Amino acid sequence: MSDASGMRLGAITLAELPCRTRLPFRFGAVTVTAAPLLHCRVEIETRSGSHGVGMAADLLMPRWFRKDIERSATADQQALRASVERAATAYRAVDHGSPFDIWERTQHELVESEPPATPDLLERGFGIALIERAMLDAACRAHDLPFHTALTNGVLGRTFARPTPPRTTMAVRHTVGRLDPLRSSGLAPADRLDDGMPVALDEVLRQHGVQWLKVKIGGGHDADVARLLDLAELLEELDRTDVRLTLDGNEQLPDLAALRELWAATAVERRGRDLLERVSWVEQPLPRNRFHVAITPDEWSACPLLLDEADCQRRTFKTGDYQGVSVKNCKGVFRALLNAEFAAAHPGRFQSSEDLTNQPVLSVQQDLVTASVLDLPHTERNGHHYFPGLDHLPEAVVEQALADHPDLYERTATSARLRIENGQLCCNSLHGPGYGSSQGVIDTLDRELDWQPL
Repeated sequence: MSDASGMRLGAITLAELPCRTRLPFRFGAVTVTAAPLLHCRVEIETRSGSHGVGMAADLLMPRWFRKDIERSATADQQALRASVERAATAYRAVDHGSPFDIWERTQHELVESEPPATPDLLERGFGIALIERAMLDAACRAHDLPFHTALTNGVLGRTFARPTPPRTTMAVRHTVGRLDPLRSSGLAPADRLDDGMPVALDEVLRQHGVQWLKVKIGGGHDADVARLLDLAELLEELDRTDVRLTLDGNEQLPDLAALRELWAATAVERRGRDLLERVSWVEQPLPRNRFHVAITPDEWSACPLLLDEADCQRRTFKTGDYQGVSVKNCKGVFRALLNAEFAAAHPGRFQSSEDLTNQPVLSVQQDLVTASVLDLPHTERNGHHYFPGLDHLPEAVVEQALADHPDLYERTATSARLRIENGQLCCNSLHGPGYGSSQGVIDTLDRELDWQPL
């Protein structure tokens, strides 16, 4: 550990903000209409005596980290809070070290040392990753460095080679949930919203100009086939056969035979075949405890498969037959960087930026920074569609975000929201000192939120 990277963790405090959706969002076996947004604040002191305050945030989303149908959504959220408390205890037990050293020891103690079949590995990782991001933010601010510079100059205790500057724009891959209407003509009056944002997919395509979709499947064979064929028909009607897509099974398919049957039934019709030719990968079709099953060409060869929920430990991506792995900050930033090194050394392996309904400001901005430094060309975005912009934040935070990150946000008649133009997000303002947010935003959050000790 160099003098530049040495540090000691100080106080860790938390604050929550309630978030309600503008549209119900269904993924897997759960429909979400509200969730708390947990904020984490970390103080550090470097070996040279500099101080830094960093922050991170994540929604307490039920039924993703641990798909236990016997446990209530409230119990899921309590378990995620407990994960943060457990991680904080482990982090503070490491007396001092570099950010990477402190994270690695905590990650090993709580996750890597456990058997791969341990059911709460993702849940354990949630707390580790939340504090990790706040610690990274604090370290970058203590040294007055942007995240992409800290990756390469030793401040984090380990260097990560970045072949290109961070991206300043990124294409949006819009999520099409299983409840989402495809056509505005079919919306009932009660389902129309007067907030200036699209509801049905045809409105999204017209207003935001997106060129990528992520389509949720797993509602059953007949329902999935009908949904894909209806989507193909809509894209032809709108003359948007340029749109590419990924499919997300959310662990809902029993086996790969079911996926093959879905593929074959969709391909019976010409428009279905055309749509499937534009599918780049299928994400997590099988339950996470089945990802170790060897996949032969006879089992599946139509397109790559991508790990998401099954990506629980550092070894996971290296030991399975899935070619891709999702990048989600709730699974860990250092883990994503280590996976990037593995993918770069193994042709055919790849990463994809995915979104667990990330919310402004901290969560969505840090997620975009991670995807930017990994040079990922597009990112699944759904938080802006299912939740009402920046409405959950104190007005002072909203005003500061609009002032400091005008390339990412815009003011509307009723709210403030992500600025999506021609299917792209601009994230140039996120690459200043710190990890994704201006100092003004951090200072305003510090004043406005009700921070509580663990």
